[in-house]
Amino acid sequence: MRICFIAEGCYPYVVGGVSSWIHSMIQTFPDQEFILLTIIANRNLSGQFAYALPPNVTEVHELSLEDVEWESVNKHNKTRLKPEEFHALRSLMLNQDVQWDALFDFFKNNPISINRLLMGEDFYHAVLDCYNLQYPDIVFSDFLWTMRSMYLPLFLTLSMEIPRADVYHAVATGYAGILGCMGKHFYPSQLIVSEHGIYTREREEELIKAEWVQRLYKKIWIQQFKKLSQAAYDKADIVTSLYPNARKLQIELGCPARKTMVTPNGIDYQRLERLPGVSPENAGYIHIGAILRVTPIKDVKTLIQAFAYAKERQPELKLWIMGPFDEDQDYAAECFRMVQTMNLQDIVFTGRIQITDYLGWMDATILTSISEGQPLTILESFAARVPVIATNVGNCQGLLYGEEDDFGPAGIITHIMNVQEIADAMIYMARHPEQRKRMGEAGYQRMMSRYKVEDMKEIYEQIYAQCAARQGQMWNK
Repeated sequence: MRICFIAEGCYPYVVGGVSSWIHSMIQTFPDQEFILLTIIANRNLSGQFAYALPPNVTEVHELSLEDVEWESVNKHNKTRLKPEEFHALRSLMLNQDVQWDALFDFFKNNPISINRLLMGEDFYHAVLDCYNLQYPDIVFSDFLWTMRSMYLPLFLTLSMEIPRADVYHAVATGYAGILGCMGKHFYPSQLIVSEHGIYTREREEELIKAEWVQRLYKKIWIQQFKKLSQAAYDKADIVTSLYPNARKLQIELGCPARKTMVTPNGIDYQRLERLPGVSPENAGYIHIGAILRVTPIKDVKTLIQAFAYAKERQPELKLWIMGPFDEDQDYAAECFRMVQTMNLQDIVFTGRIQITDYLGWMDATILTSISEGQPLTILESFAARVPVIATNVGNCQGLLYGEEDDFGPAGIITHIMNVQEIADAMIYMARHPEQRKRMGEAGYQRMMSRYKVEDMKEIYEQIYAQCAARQGQMWNK
């Protein structure tokens, strides 16, 4: 069976939780053929892999969402649509019984200039209808250009040549989900959608905070992403989530409950059980490790500020910020300047690391994110019997305090962006070594009960076997 993983903005270009999960999944099934269909921002990232691809990855197909440059269009050289094609385009704009299959066929069967389509009469009239019916109070010229910029990445997605596969496994809804819908439309295949974070909600949170989107247009962009996610929910055969509350949210957002199932993360715990201890030069400190990408969503600035307060009251604290800082270089530079301006001691930015070199001598790890799914870094800490401080996002509270067990707390949960709570949690960890040990053991027992890679493999063996049965094929375990 040929499985196509579809990923947006992560594997194999960026190190992170979702990327690690995809890489682990491919390695978990070494006898299975995988191909990758990846969505990148621009062609400068093409082939710039952060991971060495496993040998069972046989193909990589890339879609860049910035491939088209704007150009003026001669009035005699415009792309015109047939009535049924215009009706499908209009249904997409109005989000009324969207005719996705007709749109898939149109873009596949009509190799067109996307510029000409966006600048043409048919697109203009479809936008005008949408404007008159739904947004008549907005300046039309601004609305028209917003719609052009909004539909450019979607039209690029719809123009993608989809590789043939038996199963399309999209690791998000959004543009990745649309590609999965296209694969299922064009080939006899199955579609799995696995959400680590709920795509629609994450985009909504980003847009609400975004300064580049005017307030009047935030709703329009949010509706666009909801529309894409709904298409994936409707077309998918199976929709997975990492924990029960995420499944509940998927259902609330329009995914049929019968399609949904919870599939927790799983880690290779054995490689994290016997790790090197602290080196002599680092003895005498209480080590707090933040395993993360230095990006705004991880809220590293709050982490630094909280550490500064904690350090004043507990001088032996030392903070290790472990992970790449090249994804958002401007934000990383702001974090570096913040440490310098505050004249903080004992904060180390390591860059990209092997966690096995550091995790064994951490007294606690910390995650101050403003959005998460089910963080692998928490499970990895548990495997090393290290307690965790985490903000109350995603499944962090369930992991630290338990959902279906009585192992006890494996760390401390704080509110997001709450400097005082986060500082107090670091101080508590520093002052209570016996509680740290008990928390670390609780985390280990919780991880062993349901978050091992063997558990994840068993679940996905069943899912892939189910897909193979529907395809009438033999599933190779």
